[in-house]
Amino acid sequence: MATTLVILGLPASGKTTVFNALTKADAATGTFGGQSDEPNLANVKVPDERLDILTEMFKPQRRVPADVQYLDVGGIAKGIAEKGMAGALLGHLSQADALVHVVRAFEDPNVPHAEETVDPARDIETINLELLFSDLATVERRLVRITSQLPKLHGREREATEREQVLMLQLKDALEADTPLREVVADLDLDDEKVLRGFGFLTAKPLLILLNLGEDQLGTPAESLLGRLREGFQRPRVAIDALAGKIEMEISRLEPEDALAFMDDLGIPESSLGRTIRLSFDLLGLMPFFTVGPDECRAWTVPRGVIAVDAAGEIHSDIQRGFIRAEVVSYDDLISTGGLSEAKKAGKFRREGRDYIFQDGDVVNFLFNV
Repeated sequence: MATTLVILGLPASGKTTVFNALTKADAATGTFGGQSDEPNLANVKVPDERLDILTEMFKPQRRVPADVQYLDVGGIAKGIAEKGMAGALLGHLSQADALVHVVRAFEDPNVPHAEETVDPARDIETINLELLFSDLATVERRLVRITSQLPKLHGREREATEREQVLMLQLKDALEADTPLREVVADLDLDDEKVLRGFGFLTAKPLLILLNLGEDQLGTPAESLLGRLREGFQRPRVAIDALAGKIEMEISRLEPEDALAFMDDLGIPESSLGRTIRLSFDLLGLMPFFTVGPDECRAWTVPRGVIAVDAAGEIHSDIQRGFIRAEVVSYDDLISTGGLSEAKKAGKFRREGRDYIFQDGDVVNFLFNV
């Protein structure tokens, strides 16, 4: 299943331009406002040089990268949470694996800012508060419902609901203190985490803040601005980076050689697509492993710390159910020895049990019986 990253921001932040830059899409910019319930949607392949090299080594019939799904939702206007977010918008945000907040840093007299001036710090705070108010409203509604239900409940059901009430009061206190829930859920036990999963709390999600720069801000001005904002807004499971959305949208439409030359001229070391996905995966604690062979070389995305039997389930439930063992070689060992048979001769090929903890870039073959 593809990782879902939802792009949000204030109106006129250039978030749809950033969406186009990241996905090579051609969504209309400048007109996609907060009134639309339908997001711009695109699936993109995760760039990974290791998969390219494995494909060259094994020359399979198919090369299958991991997928990322981007949704560009309507602009979130200041005060929207107080009025109540539209159900469709809240639904899209709630289903995200991580949020990508595009923050306007560019000046353009032809694109007026709703607050009349460009101030990235103010806009970050505005969206943070909107997400926080939305979560607080959800918690308060749930507490009202719990209060009405408790007199009718008995036994274990009452105990579970009372425990949820305590948890919701804890969340309410945090939100009223302007603490995002991503800083609270990290300390919860597994049972409480399970209770919260169905709510899709917005401030519990990893957050990547992307400053949308103008061409004149590349280089030193961008680094200076990033430094100030990181000092003010860098918190657990929050990352802050920058890109020039309009320029990178133009780059995304060029042939690869022309794109590299253009990036070199402008001093852009890496495309926004690869960097954004890498930062998002780091926030989410995700990593790839690979399966290889003459039929297919494929990248799979799993959480860091996943054990072998659960990684097997990412491919197919039958492999997980009938798991026998995993045959594993690290990507670096496979490349340095020159192939699977060479890795076996060099003693780099390992047979691991169901509790083996996968490492980033492991190349794996699962043995199973159902």
